[in-house]
Amino acid sequence: MSEYNFNQIEKKWQRYWEENQTFRAEAGSTKPKYYSLDMFPYPSGAGLHVGHPLGYIASDIVSRYKRSKGFNVLHPMGFDAFGLPAEQYAIQTGQHPAITTEQNITRYLEQLKNLGFSFEWEREVRTSDPAYYKWTQWIFMQLFQSYYNYSAEAAEPIDQLVRAFEQSGNQKVNAACDEDTPAFTSDEWLAMTEQQKAEMLLKYRLTYVAEAVVNWCPALGTVLANDEVKDGVSERGGYPVERKRMRQWMMRITAYAERLLQGLDKIDWPEPVKEMQRNWIGKSIGAEMEFAVENSDQKIKVFTTRIDTIYGVTFLVLAPEHELVNQITTTEQAFAVETYVAVAKNRSERERMADVKTISGAFTGAFAINPFNGEKIPVYIADYVLAGYGTGAVMAVPSGDQRDWNFATHFNLPIIQILDAQQDTTQQADATKEGRYVNSDIINGLTYQEAMPVLINFLEDKGVGKAKINYRMRDAVFSRQRYWGEPVPVYFKDGIPHLIQESELPLELPKIDAYLPTETGEPPLGRAIDWKYQDEHAYELSTMPGWAGSSWYWYRYMDPKNDKAFVDQEVVNYWRSVDLYIGGSEHATGHLLYSRFWNKFLFDMALVPEDEPFKKLINQGMIQGRSNFVYRLKDSNTFVSFGLKEQYETTALHVDVNIVENDVLDLDAFKNWRAEYASAEFILENGKYICGVEIEKMSKSKYNVVNPDDLVERLGADTLRMYEMFLGPLEQFKPWNTNGMDGVNKFLRRFWKLFFDKDGNLALSDAEPTPAELKSLHKTIKKVEEDIERFSFNTSVSTFMICVNELVQLKCNKRAILEPLTIILAPYAPHITEELWEKLGHSESISNAPFPTWNAAYLVENTFEYPVSINGKMRAKINFATDAPRDKMEKAVLADEQVQKFLEGKAPKKIIIVPNKIINVVV
Repeated sequence: MSEYNFNQIEKKWQRYWEENQTFRAEAGSTKPKYYSLDMFPYPSGAGLHVGHPLGYIASDIVSRYKRSKGFNVLHPMGFDAFGLPAEQYAIQTGQHPAITTEQNITRYLEQLKNLGFSFEWEREVRTSDPAYYKWTQWIFMQLFQSYYNYSAEAAEPIDQLVRAFEQSGNQKVNAACDEDTPAFTSDEWLAMTEQQKAEMLLKYRLTYVAEAVVNWCPALGTVLANDEVKDGVSERGGYPVERKRMRQWMMRITAYAERLLQGLDKIDWPEPVKEMQRNWIGKSIGAEMEFAVENSDQKIKVFTTRIDTIYGVTFLVLAPEHELVNQITTTEQAFAVETYVAVAKNRSERERMADVKTISGAFTGAFAINPFNGEKIPVYIADYVLAGYGTGAVMAVPSGDQRDWNFATHFNLPIIQILDAQQDTTQQADATKEGRYVNSDIINGLTYQEAMPVLINFLEDKGVGKAKINYRMRDAVFSRQRYWGEPVPVYFKDGIPHLIQESELPLELPKIDAYLPTETGEPPLGRAIDWKYQDEHAYELSTMPGWAGSSWYWYRYMDPKNDKAFVDQEVVNYWRSVDLYIGGSEHATGHLLYSRFWNKFLFDMALVPEDEPFKKLINQGMIQGRSNFVYRLKDSNTFVSFGLKEQYETTALHVDVNIVENDVLDLDAFKNWRAEYASAEFILENGKYICGVEIEKMSKSKYNVVNPDDLVERLGADTLRMYEMFLGPLEQFKPWNTNGMDGVNKFLRRFWKLFFDKDGNLALSDAEPTPAELKSLHKTIKKVEEDIERFSFNTSVSTFMICVNELVQLKCNKRAILEPLTIILAPYAPHITEELWEKLGHSESISNAPFPTWNAAYLVENTFEYPVSINGKMRAKINFATDAPRDKMEKAVLADEQVQKFLEGKAPKKIIIVPNKIINVVV
């Protein structure tokens, strides 16, 4: 007797796939290639909850489907293994982060393999493995040895830049460089010392050292990216974060701003993600100009897209971190400015951008001179201006900008209307385009379009400005003051960074006695004993950020064991780029932007064949937790059931969802859950304790995390896989409800029973299928194929259920029907289908079986179910072929038991048949 024992079946086939390398892909295959990739996880100590596998299941369905459609499928998995959590644990316990990371990866591997994914585990990569980060360091070295040539619209070797300097200086060079890069001739270049040349080249290199305003978290001892800071505290741990100027390694991503912007038009990504990147890049066309500071040699540089509003400027605002703040602040205003800066530095850029209501700032005591009319205007600082955007200074036009207007009103500053008085000042930004200026000798009577070139010519003639395209995006900080990250392959000689030799890669992390900064404030690597290059030169003590290893990892999967190159050229020319990438939208302006940047650089170096890494991107939605609550009486250990809580004064408390079933609390389990509840008492309703319910983010603090291991043990991996798809469209957020899994499990059991007789013996018929059976199968093949191609997995699950129900009603046990049905179900439920495939007599895995082709001929409607009425009242339904002869239909109607019952032996006067609509018997 054969039973659906999913525990045995699933372990059996997971072993088979691993032992036989069933999902192995071969570069250079004659089959068409398909590269299906998931954003690889950071292996946290908490392991996976049921929300994590959602995207993995979807990519696995596509991978298995594409394999059965004849593709050579690459479907790898690995681990983004450097990160703060492991290091924080190391700081607390003294345990090396590598040990924690290894333990967490082991746990993840077990969980992922339990779900039956078709990952090719032989290609697994870990970013913390020296054999892997050797090539992260190597790519860093290529970036260091390159600059960006705007004329060629590509990165080029730094040696070419040096040759240009030797021939004609930098005056003919059109390259990405620091704003303060001076002009020099070839003679001046040749006269420079080696140290001076090295310093000048740092102003052009694609990775370089510079002073930058960063998010410094003292408690974590490291710099954080903007997306790691929320509401002024670190996302990890909730520690205070301050804005601070520090020496950092930087990546000149701004050089690629225009290409990153234009590239969005040729990739199939969700529009919200593309829009987030466009906004982050933030292209603006305008002018850059200088305001001289009164009684000072300093000049304040401002970028504006609306230079036509220059006559409405009544004050300037600097970011609190602006380098000129200390230099121009007067003695009288020093205390107010220092006090304000101390507060502002603890607010993140994201928080400052989002806060449109708070009005705060401080007067520096300094005045700037408007270059167009010579008027003195006060200079303030305010945190609504960001050091990281534009020049870190804005010219305030309160009559045309709401924040400037709020600020001017708050500090009683003048508001100048720059247009004809008849025009509405509240709509100036739009009106400017149509109105004519009336209060300037330079542009009096001109329209917006006419005024712009005139104003820019004025700036250029006076030598105080120029036309400019600006980007909001800043160069990316590329260093962290922590231990657990890739060492930067650099040493310092006379303060200048130099690369180590490629033959010396990887530069591995040294052993240290603790994972904290040194007593003198150096990063943890400063604790390493005798860790110097050639025993005399200091290595870089910061490590690379978390995004370094994830910015190129998809290429390493193509060729993971190669110790001669990051990827073999023939191999990468075969796989080219990722066809399907699935992961969270939270990475839109972090990983996804940095990955595109590195990919374009590798393309410029002719190391990869395509300049965009991911052709299609899908952001899976979040599976939300279904939280349960108990209600404790005030000042007691008594808990009131949900339906009775309004009668008492209670406090709602989260309760572990794993001791609740159908919202009914397991009272004994609750008492054993936590010691404080051991003596709990309950006020029940109808003999049960009913819990409250709320949909929230799944997290440990809300006790609503559901462990997939428990569900796999209880109902099977195939049930979990299909249920996660059944919850709703992949991209949408949806609540988790474990109770709903029973329906999917029953479906799989019904499917299993189609193959066996009542005694549990395999009982398949080789008879020809009926038209109804063929129709049920082929409409299912068609629908499932269309669904997978458009990534609509939830509707496929419904289709499978309908098909199985139809086949059960038809008592179908035909091999010609059940065998192809098994193949199309395999991507969703691979274990049960592998077992049945074997029982059907096949010696190879069902993964090698070609996907069935649907036949349109079987989908033609060749029958019609007629409602049969007797004297106008519907009494029966009868199926007839659409071309059935009228006389045969009449005989069949009169012979029908239900019709005879209502005729009561009477002969009908007439039978009216409306083809493919209705039959009416008149008595």
